[in-house]
Amino acid sequence: MGKHCVVIGGGIIGLSCAYYLQKAGHKVTIIDQSAMNGGASYVNAGYLTPSHIMPLAAPGAMKQGIKWMFSSKSPLYIKPRLDSEFLKWSVAFNKSCSEANVAKAIPAIKAINLLSRDLYSEIKETENFEFQLEKKGLLMLCQTDHMLDEEAHILGLATQEGLPAKMLSAEEVQQKMPNARLNIKGAAYYECDQHTTPGEFMAELQTLLLNKGVTFLKNEKVIDFEFNGKKITQVKTESSKTISADEVILATGAWAGSLNKKLNLNILMQAGKGYRINSTSETGITLPSILCEAKVAITPMNGFTRYAGTMEIAGINHNINKARVEAIAEAVPKYFKNVSITEQEKAEAQCGLRPVTPDGLPYIGKTSKWENLTLATGHAMMGWSLGPATGLLVSEVIDAKKSSLDLTVYNPDRTF
Repeated sequence: MGKHCVVIGGGIIGLSCAYYLQKAGHKVTIIDQSAMNGGASYVNAGYLTPSHIMPLAAPGAMKQGIKWMFSSKSPLYIKPRLDSEFLKWSVAFNKSCSEANVAKAIPAIKAINLLSRDLYSEIKETENFEFQLEKKGLLMLCQTDHMLDEEAHILGLATQEGLPAKMLSAEEVQQKMPNARLNIKGAAYYECDQHTTPGEFMAELQTLLLNKGVTFLKNEKVIDFEFNGKKITQVKTESSKTISADEVILATGAWAGSLNKKLNLNILMQAGKGYRINSTSETGITLPSILCEAKVAITPMNGFTRYAGTMEIAGINHNINKARVEAIAEAVPKYFKNVSITEQEKAEAQCGLRPVTPDGLPYIGKTSKWENLTLATGHAMMGWSLGPATGLLVSEVIDAKKSSLDLTVYNPDRTF
C-alpha cells in the first residue's frame, strides 16, 4: 500500500517530488505558503545546464564576494549581518571554497544535471506536455581575453567529464545568431545544454498532479510538527490545519532553514535572491547566452526574452533592489548592441529566492534525526535544472529502492 507523503514546498523541487511519488503509488499532499504562481521556480533563466559543473563555493569566491560587497551593482552580494545562522553559514562557505570541494562537486553536479535534463524530455513525452524544451546549447559570451581564458579552462574540465563543448570565435558566434549585433571576443559553447520557459512547465505539472489526485494546500504556512519517537506523525499549519503523514519531504527552498529548530536540524542555508527582466522586443538573440563578465543570463523563451542575474545573500525578503535590476539592464547592450531594455520592463522586474548551501551542493536524502523525513533543498542557482532528478531520487529514497545516483555527496547531515 502507498504511504501518505506530505511535501512541504510547491516549487519545482516540491512538484517534481510529488510527480514521482504519485507515480510510485503514494498519496501526496503539497503544502506551500504562497499561491504557487511566483518565486524562483517562475523567474529563473529556464536553463537545463550540465555545463554548470563548478560549485558556487570555489577558490576565490569569498574573496571576490568581499570585494563586490562595496558595489551596489555587483553580480554577487553578501550582506554582512549579526545573525548566528548567517555567521555559521559564512564560516562554512569560506571553508568550502577549496580545490577539494570543486573536485568533489564536479562529477556530482554533472551526473545529476544530465539525469534531470533527460527526465525533462521523458516527462514531456510521457505526459504529452507542450512546454518549450529546446536543445540549442548555451553560449558563454566573453569580452576580454582574461575571461576567455577562464572559460576555456572550465570548458577543458567539462570536456574531460565527457560533455560536448568547444570554444568559438566572435565570427562563429555571429554565424549562429546572424540577426544579433554582437560585441564580444569569443565564447565557450556547450552543446549539451537545453532551455525552457519555466511558467509553462509549472502550470502543466500542477494541472497534471491535480488530475492525478494530489492535494494542494496553498497559502498555508507550516509552523510545527507532532512526533512519536523518531517519527513525524503530523504537520501543523498556521491556519490550524493538522495533516497526518507517513513521510515528510522538506522541499521549502530558501525557507528550509526556518524549520530547523522545530525539527532539531542543523541545516546551513541562506537565501540567494535573483532578478529577472522580461522583454517582448525583437532582439535577434536565438541561443541562450551568459554574459560572462556581467554574470547575466539571457534566454529566448516562448514569446519573450528573459534577462536574469545576481546572487544577493541578504536574508529572506522580496524587496526589489533597483540598482541590481539596473545592472542587468545596463549589461545587455554592452554585448548586444541592438538591444535595449525599457523603463517599463525594468519597473516590472521580479525576484526569487534560491536556497544556497555552504558547499554549492543540494541536500537530498534522509536525515538521521528522523526516520521519515527526507530533505530536497539547497539547489541554489540549479534548482530549475535539477528538479526532476531530485524528485526521482526522493521517490527512490522513500521506497528504499536502489538510487539512480550515489547520494553520499548530497547527505543532509554532512558537515563543512
